[in-house]
Amino acid sequence: MTDKAGPVPSAGDQPRVAAIIVAAGSGRRLAGAVGGRPKQYLDLWGQPLLARTLARFAAHPAIGSILTVIDPAFRDDFEACRAGLAGIADPVAGGATRQASVLAGLRALAPDEPDIVLIHDAARPFVSSSVIERTVAALREAEAVLAAVPVVDTVQKADASGLLLETIPREGLWAAQTPQGFRFARILAAHEAAAAAGRHDFTDDAAVARWAGIEVRTVLGDPGNVKITTADDLVAAERRLRMEEMLALADVRVGTGYDVHRFTEGDAVVLAGIRIPHTHKLEGHSDADVALHALTDAILGALGDGDIGSHFPPSDMRWKGADSAVFLREAARRVAARGGMIAHADISIVAEAPKIGPHREAMRARVADILGIDVDRVGVKATTNEALGFVGRREGIAAIATATIRLPFEPARR
Repeated sequence: MTDKAGPVPSAGDQPRVAAIIVAAGSGRRLAGAVGGRPKQYLDLWGQPLLARTLARFAAHPAIGSILTVIDPAFRDDFEACRAGLAGIADPVAGGATRQASVLAGLRALAPDEPDIVLIHDAARPFVSSSVIERTVAALREAEAVLAAVPVVDTVQKADASGLLLETIPREGLWAAQTPQGFRFARILAAHEAAAAAGRHDFTDDAAVARWAGIEVRTVLGDPGNVKITTADDLVAAERRLRMEEMLALADVRVGTGYDVHRFTEGDAVVLAGIRIPHTHKLEGHSDADVALHALTDAILGALGDGDIGSHFPPSDMRWKGADSAVFLREAARRVAARGGMIAHADISIVAEAPKIGPHREAMRARVADILGIDVDRVGVKATTNEALGFVGRREGIAAIATATIRLPFEPARR
C-alpha cells in the first residue's frame, strides 16, 4: 500500500467530495458532568452542538454529501439536528471505537464511491469554511491531508507524579485537528487492513493512513477549531458564540416611549399585558395598555420606524378593543426582520393606584413572552406622582419606556 496516487480523479475538474461526521461516541468526560447525555446533542447557545457542526459542512459548496455516524439510541436527537439542512444523508450506526465508527461510515459510502472523503469530529462545531477549503484543495495533489496548527507553547514531559523529565523541542510539532481528508479508496483500504490486522488502537485517521504507508501532509488549521471535551469547553464555546453574536450586532440603539390614558368607568385596568382589578378602567381605542403602548413606541423609535399611531391608527376599526400585545409583537417582528435583537426593555408606570408591586413579576413574564426574550431582559417599575398633576388627581395613568436593540452594523448611507 505504499504506491502513490496521481492527481485526484474528477468530473468537470470538480472532485466528488463526501464528509463523514463522527458522532457515535458517548463523550464520557462531558456526559458525566451533564447527566449522561452525549455531548454532541447538548445545547450550545440555542442549538445542538452536532447541528452546528452539520451546518458548517452543509453550507460549504465543495461538499456533495454528508454522512453521520451515530449511536442508534439517539436517532431522534440526530433527526432534530439535521432538520432544515440540505445534503444530510440517513445516518449509519457506529462501532465500539472511533476507528470502528469511521470504518462503518466508509463502508456505507462505498456503493457510491466519492473521490475524496473528509472525516470530522462532531465535537468541533467551529470548523471554518477556509479550513474545509484548504483541506479539499490540498487533496488535488496529496494522498492524505491533516488540518493542524503549529505548537506554540513549550512542551514538557512529566512522569505520573507530575515531575518534569524533559523539555521537548516544539519545532516541527503540530496539534492535529479535523477534518482529515483522504482519497476515498485509499483510506477505506487502510481502515479495512487495520481492522483485519486487529489494530484498533489508532487515535485518528491520519495514524491509520501512515500505518498503511500513505503519505499524510499538513494544511493550516485554525486555533479556533477547538474540540469540545469538558464542561469548561462547553462554557467557553457558549461565551464565544455570545461574543460573536454581540459583535455581529454592533449597531446598538436606544429608544424611548411615553403614553398616557385617562380613567373611565370600569372595573379593571390592563397594564403590561396583565389585567388588574380596579375602580376604573383606562379609556382607549384598543385595550388602553399604557405600558405596552409606551414600550412599542420605544422599540419603533430605536428602529427609526415611526410610532404606534402610524402603524396602528386609532381611526382603523381593526384595532378597536385590540390586545396591545399585537402592537408590541409587531414592533419585535420589525427588529427581527432587520436581523436584530431586543437586548433590554424597561417600563416605568406612573400611577397613584392600583398598586403595581403585587403584579410586577407577572408583568415582566408577559412582556418577555411577547418579545421572545429572557425575563431578565425586562424591567418593570412603578412610582406615584406625589399627588401632583393629572396622575396625582387620579385622572389617569402614564408610562415611560426605554428599549435597547442591537442591529447588524451597516456602513452609513450618504
